[in-house]
Amino acid sequence: MPATTLAPDPVVELAGLEPVETIKRRWPMILGGLVTVAMIVGLGNELLSAGLAGLHRTVPANPLFYVCFALLYITYPIGDLLIFRYLWRIPWLGGFVALNQKRIANDVVLGYSGEAYFYAWARARSHMVAAPFGAVKDVSILSGIAGNGATILLCMIALPLGYQLIPPHILKTVIWSAALTLAISGGIMAFSKRVFSLPRRQLWVIFDIHVARIALTSVLLALCWHFAMPGVSVGMWLFLSAGRLLVSRLPFLPNKDLLFANFAILIVGQDRALSEMIAFTAALTLLVHVVLIAVISAGSAIAKAREWQAAA
Repeated sequence: MPATTLAPDPVVELAGLEPVETIKRRWPMILGGLVTVAMIVGLGNELLSAGLAGLHRTVPANPLFYVCFALLYITYPIGDLLIFRYLWRIPWLGGFVALNQKRIANDVVLGYSGEAYFYAWARARSHMVAAPFGAVKDVSILSGIAGNGATILLCMIALPLGYQLIPPHILKTVIWSAALTLAISGGIMAFSKRVFSLPRRQLWVIFDIHVARIALTSVLLALCWHFAMPGVSVGMWLFLSAGRLLVSRLPFLPNKDLLFANFAILIVGQDRALSEMIAFTAALTLLVHVVLIAVISAGSAIAKAREWQAAA
């Protein structure tokens, strides 16, 4: 009598695949959690390295400084929120919280770690969008192009006016950096059909929002500085705000913060007051980062506790 061959039990096979499917479903949550932990570690490192030392400096007395600072702080996530509301109709509150965490991750962890966090956040909410990678990539690239465009424009304006104030070796580096920035942006635009995933009409809307955000943040930063040091005109602060954007965007420049500080002191003078004001602004930004992460983490913990209580 021939041996009977038993057919594999489909229930057993499916049970064996279940952990793999669970991991596939949970990887966005795992990635988001890892970036969140990295944010907390990064903020802790900033605090331990005297990141809040600037708060012990001269505190601006004009309340308009804090109004402009608050507007400056939220302009970054609101710009992204408008973009992704336009693309995906993400919720206002949930999207604003996620995009704030994206901004903080980019500030205190690594460049583009915020994009990884937001991609994981969007991927975990697949009911909003099926494949978010292309949109997140395009938004990030367009942000860089808008910043590079502003940098090149500022170089064209500032170098003829202030090249005599820049040491020759720094001036040479600025010119090479501007040329590389132009080449990178030009290359991306030349191969735009292969680089971008979104339709051209959407790309232009996103680009316009990025440009508006760059202009608005430059003006708000100048107003912050003006209300902190009213002895200097708003026009001069606008010039320095543009210079700060220029210095921050150019590659190859060593010690960018020190270079900008020296340039600002050369233009404005009042080196001690200016240094204290810049240190205070940086420390206040870090403090807001810390408070927001604490509030968001506490809110998330409370929400999860309520879910466990409801399931129990």
